[in-house]
Amino acid sequence: MNIAVIGAGSWGTTLADLLARKGNQVTLWAYEADLVERMSASRVNDLYLPDTVLHENLAFSSDLPQTVTDREVVLLVPPSQVMAGLIRIAAPHFSEDALIISASKGIETETLRMMSEVLEDELPAARHEGLTFLSGPSFAKEVAAGMPTAVVVASRDPQQVLRAQQIMSTESFRTYTNNDIIGVELGGALKNVIALAAGVADGLGFGYNSRAALITRGLAEITRLGIAKGARPDTFAGLAGMGDLVLTCTGDLSRNRSVGIELGRGRSLEEIMSSMNMVAEGVKTTLSTYRLAVKLGVEVPITEQMYRILYEGKPPRQAVSDLMARDLKGEGF
Repeated sequence: MNIAVIGAGSWGTTLADLLARKGNQVTLWAYEADLVERMSASRVNDLYLPDTVLHENLAFSSDLPQTVTDREVVLLVPPSQVMAGLIRIAAPHFSEDALIISASKGIETETLRMMSEVLEDELPAARHEGLTFLSGPSFAKEVAAGMPTAVVVASRDPQQVLRAQQIMSTESFRTYTNNDIIGVELGGALKNVIALAAGVADGLGFGYNSRAALITRGLAEITRLGIAKGARPDTFAGLAGMGDLVLTCTGDLSRNRSVGIELGRGRSLEEIMSSMNMVAEGVKTTLSTYRLAVKLGVEVPITEQMYRILYEGKPPRQAVSDLMARDLKGEGF
């Protein structure tokens, strides 16, 4: 198949390489023209995936319209905050029957749109039903190394979701299907916020009890917000919910957890972000999630405290104290 992958971060590069190794002809688009030149010469993405030699079926481009023209599949993997702008440029060049798959995780900070809402706003109505969304517990470095991984792809169109499942599955990358787009998307986005909080707890020197509490109660508030947006509760018990949440809250490869650790150790957000060359989506997703929860009237105490740490300069230890001192209540969503 002829496939375009938009976004050459660690995840986009990994998925492009995975699809190329299946025998597809894949073109990976990157914003940075100099990165495209270096990848073409060395077959290594030295910025975002330096330990992987990329397959010979993978080509590179910084010309977005050319990259997506006449492609059977377009896989979208840019940072969530730039998705809309890229789609406006790319969409007029999509093939009429191209399968559109989004693998970006996030919520726009100003509009509070999920990626499905962005795509539906930017694409013709005829394309909406067949849009598909990939999520689940998947560190790029481990996928690139061929380690067994399970993810989920969601769509309202039963034929397109099966098509996406077949395209994305390999011997080491197992893809399940789901029809709950909202749940799959929100699980993939909101877990980054809880991972920041788990990192803060680790940075403060707390133990496994604290981490388990954050994961469990974090899942409860993700589920509450998901239900308010129309998601199915059971989706959050699956790969895009609990699976991705456990991974990002416990894994050393989690950028969001790493940012949280440094916050817990007393470093400022500006200092931490200036030292990173990759995006920690949870920082902006915390802002959009908090705003969305306020808009919908949903209680999200962990997200609220992360918002106050990140955007109001609240000391992490005080945030933990305030979280623990909330009125006692029954367990549940």
